[in-house]
Formats: sequence, C-alpha cells, structure tokens
Amino acid sequence: MPEPAGLPDGSRAVRLFHLSDIHFGLEDREMLAWVERCIDRENPGAVAITGDLTMRARRREYRAAIDWIKGLDASVTVEVGNHDLPYFNLVERFVDPYRRFRAIEALIEREIDLGGIAIVPLKTTARAQWRLNWSKGWVTRRALDTTLAAIDALPPGTRVLVTAHHPLVEGGTSGSALTRGGERALEALARRKVLAVLSGHVHDPFDLTRETSAGPVRMIGAGTLSKRIRSTPCSFNELTIEGGDVRVRVRNLERVPTADMQITDVPPDALPPRGQDEPVAPVGAVPAVDPPVH
Repeated sequence: MPEPAGLPDGSRAVRLFHLSDIHFGLEDREMLAWVERCIDRENPGAVAITGDLTMRARRREYRAAIDWIKGLDASVTVEVGNHDLPYFNLVERFVDPYRRFRAIEALIEREIDLGGIAIVPLKTTARAQWRLNWSKGWVTRRALDTTLAAIDALPPGTRVLVTAHHPLVEGGTSGSALTRGGERALEALARRKVLAVLSGHVHDPFDLTRETSAGPVRMIGAGTLSKRIRSTPCSFNELTIEGGDVRVRVRNLERVPTADMQITDVPPDALPPRGQDEPVAPVGAVPAVDPPVH
C-alpha cells in the first residue's frame, strides 16, 4: 500500500506529478499508458497539467483528453495552453476562445487537498497579440492581478505553486521575447515567496532559478507526452515538497538521467517551427519535421 502523499500538518513530504503538452490528437499512447501505471502504483497527492492538452482544440481531441484524465486515480488540475484555443474557428477564437477549455475543466478538475500547499493558476495565453506569432506567452495585468488576488486570499503560511503554460522569461539567448509581462509577473510572485512556477510549452524539462529585484523565483518546466518531441524523450516531472524545499526528478521510459533531460536555458522562441540554431538539450532526438496530425 503506497504511503499517503502528505498530511494536513505538513509533517510529511508531498509528492506531485507535473505533466504538460500531451497534445491529444498527436499524443504518445505508450507514454500515457506508462503514466497511468505510475499514478496507479505511486498515488501522488495531485497531478498538475500545465497546458496544451490538445493539438488543435478539436472537439474529438478534447473528448480524448476528458476520457483519459477522468480515468486517472488522482486529483487533477489543468491549465490552458496556446494549443487549447480554437485553431480553425477564428470566430470562436475571438468571441469565446476559452469556452471548450472551461467545459472540460469543469468535468475533470477535482478538489485538491495538499495540507498547506496551494496550486494557483496563471493564464499566459491570448486570443490574439500585436505580433505575428500568437502562440507565444502573454501575462496580462488582469491575469496577473487574478493570480495575485488568489494567492493573497490564502491562509497565512500557505506554500504556493503557480501553474502556467509558458515559461515566464527568456533564457538569455538572442531572439524575440518569450512571454510578454513575464518579468513583471516573476517579480510579483517573488514578493509572495512562491515555491516555484510550473510550466511546459518548450517540450523539454528544465529547472532554473531567476533573480528578480524582489528576490529569486524557481522555474520548473515539464517535457511532453506527445509525438512532438524536441530534444529529449517524452517525460513528466515528479515533485517532492517538504517544508520549503522542492525536489525535482524527471521521469522517462528511456532511463536518461535527469541532468541530461533538462535544458539549461529556455529557448527564446520556445515553440515549433524549430530553427537549426535553436538551443537543445544533450539528448539529440529532434525529428526533422513534426509527425502529421490525424
């Protein structure tokens, strides 16, 4: 019998599984079956999915996501990703872009009790932007205010994990900004002493600390469970939280060590199409082109 994931008094470690970028419609079924087995066997306190449940926000892709998540024996929380907004239906994208996601969120979200730990979402997607690539991140002032208000309403002493789809800052390499408003958001989160910001989007796991004027912020990214691999095999993160300490282990079927699974910086474009000069992790598994979407 697995030990409980955590106790209300916080005296035991709490274990979470952090998944991202499953991309139903181009999901890796072998990987998903393996994750199911891990959840059944290890009984994590919760499963946090940081966006891109679908490939093109099609109804059949959302149905597949609902069926899979509802079959998990765990409490689940989900955050919206850029691929979860309508791709082909531009009218819906502009009029009500989050309608489909809200509908499945209501079906699959389960109450999470982690005994003194709260998971608070931060929206980084946008229906449109004043730049050609709408898939990049944007933390609006309204989205940030919503997240900060949720954090401020928590009981004193609550340890906070923030979930977002896009990493909030660039990795220090040349290129356009990754997430607009990300620096401002990180500084505000640093003032509230969040444990970490969990994200996805880049399809490679990472774990880095960003310095801000208000102090450091931990940023933890999960890999993908889809066929759209970039530089490392499919994976998910196992987080163990004990007090104010967060330990990260990258889990993968290919038994690649965690250190080799993590990128050292977040690429500035952080999304396909991939360029030849884009920074990659040590495991060179980037396909020449993405597999077709069926």
